[in-house]
Amino acid sequence: MAESELVPVQVGEKRGCTEDDEEDAPSKKPRVEDDHKNGGPPHRDEEDEPEDEAGDGEEDGETFADMMKHGLTELDVGILKYVSDHEGFSGILKERYSDFVVHEINKQGKIVHLDDLSIPAEAAEEVPAAPQPPEESYVLTEEQTKQLGELQLLRNKEDNVSIEVVDDTKEKRTLVHKAIKTQFPGLETKTEERDGHKFIVAYHVAGKKALAAPRKHFWPKNRGSFCHFVLYKENKDTMDAINVLSKFLRLRPNMFSYMGTKDKRAITVQEIAVLKITAERLAHLNKCLMNLKLGNFCYKNHPLKLGELQGNHFTVVIRNISGTDEQVHQALTSLKQTGFINYYGMQRFGTTAVPTQQVGRAILKNNWNEVVDLILKPRPGAEKEFLVRCREEWAKTQDPEAALKKLPNKRCVEGQLLRGLSMYGKKNIVTAFGLIPRNNRLMYIHSYQSVVWNTMVSRRIEAFGLKAVEGDLVLRGTAAHVLSAEEAETCSIHDVVMPLPGFDVIYPSHHVGKGYRELLSADGLDIDNMRHKVKDYSLAGAYRRIIIRPSDVSWEVIHYDDPRISLVHSDYEKLENKPAPVFNKEGKFRALRMEFSLPPSTYATMAIREVLKLDTSIKKQTQLNTTWFN
Repeated sequence: MAESELVPVQVGEKRGCTEDDEEDAPSKKPRVEDDHKNGGPPHRDEEDEPEDEAGDGEEDGETFADMMKHGLTELDVGILKYVSDHEGFSGILKERYSDFVVHEINKQGKIVHLDDLSIPAEAAEEVPAAPQPPEESYVLTEEQTKQLGELQLLRNKEDNVSIEVVDDTKEKRTLVHKAIKTQFPGLETKTEERDGHKFIVAYHVAGKKALAAPRKHFWPKNRGSFCHFVLYKENKDTMDAINVLSKFLRLRPNMFSYMGTKDKRAITVQEIAVLKITAERLAHLNKCLMNLKLGNFCYKNHPLKLGELQGNHFTVVIRNISGTDEQVHQALTSLKQTGFINYYGMQRFGTTAVPTQQVGRAILKNNWNEVVDLILKPRPGAEKEFLVRCREEWAKTQDPEAALKKLPNKRCVEGQLLRGLSMYGKKNIVTAFGLIPRNNRLMYIHSYQSVVWNTMVSRRIEAFGLKAVEGDLVLRGTAAHVLSAEEAETCSIHDVVMPLPGFDVIYPSHHVGKGYRELLSADGLDIDNMRHKVKDYSLAGAYRRIIIRPSDVSWEVIHYDDPRISLVHSDYEKLENKPAPVFNKEGKFRALRMEFSLPPSTYATMAIREVLKLDTSIKKQTQLNTTWFN
């Protein structure tokens, strides 16, 4: 299902936010991906695409379908094999974002839920009571309160609210400033003089380019420095959510820490930590944020680190399934007992006609003119109009400043690259390219690694099936070991790993291992010389298990009448005491609801692919969805 095609049931997003750096740096030593959220190539948990498009608006269904005619299929990125022999069946994935629910599994192995919006009792005791203003103090009028509330929610057409201060003593003005900032988080104030009259002007800090430094607050010594909370979000990327929180709280995004990023087109629940911000301030945001809820507050002495999570628990609804109950049972039993091939999912490779792995290959080859050409050249398929104009301008003039003027959002990859080219010139492309956030740059080469890994694992399954063989690799601690024939007899396919190419990994000793060299050579790369002239692009490599077996697998086939309703009872709906979805055994619509847990660095879409035996690419899902609706 196309991620932007259908209008969700819940209220839409209030506004879009651009992304910041969001992933950890690659290690200089090979790692086991299953043991670290971002082992080897860092990536988002599931269903997020590299940021290679400007803007945050959604395309209409027809336009998106047109764009996907030029998108990738699984065959294009090496996803070729299945491990089970059950008969596949059709179904629509992510028809609604509420059909895909992700709960983080924390480092203690507990599934994270949002189930408490209250303030911790110890926090209420520790925070000194604010002094009560004197009775004669300035009080915001009802009309001013209304105007400020609209400004806070970005519903005010003006970019500020001006309040004339008749009594111009500094003490009275201070009370007004405090009243606005206390009652309306996210607003900032300043005093202006106009024609001999003093005005206090309130404006939304999210509209300022430079974020103000966080204000100093009283912080008890016996309280942990970090407020940990559970973030519930709908149809919003983790970094988008953190950008929103940081702007309302007047913080920089790096004040927040988390264990992993989560899907955009989904309902997700995860733990976040923030330095020296009270639970009261965070809880107050629940009154003015849409599609986000914060709760389960507590104070601790440590932040969170990427990779600390044990995994993610998924609740997935696949609508309009064609399979019989027996086919469903066979498919899910196989998933539970055998698992699925641990391919990198389609979202790793972008959605436009220029795949991210092509850019990555050009970077690794040190061909910087090709890098610029691939990112900026016009491409087939529908794109936002301003991106089309930007690309056309670049193709016509090769003038970065002229092309940059066509972009309303300069923080997209195209905008950042053009800004770099205008600053440093076309003869300093490496420096210009460096203006793109580091993790976005690394995403390109990790995408190339992923295609190589997918392709070689497909060859490995084709050649030897689901048993360990002589020459396979298994892990002994963090080091890879080549199996002898005798050792292979005692090992399971679930023990076998394959490497992502890099300068500090070994390869299987059988013929599939030799295929790595051939594949890289065909792409103009030397497997013996994977260090790059630019240190950032030197990758050590990593080891990744080829078969993953989910845990906590359960499923049911449900029937329902209204295709617009959510089929999962979310944490927020439970908090609001909203009724659970009602299923009707005689309902005209039929869906598969499945639950399972996965370790970090695995893709739920690849588990679903194994169940359906269906191409999970947006291109194919869009075609399927269009056929069904017609």
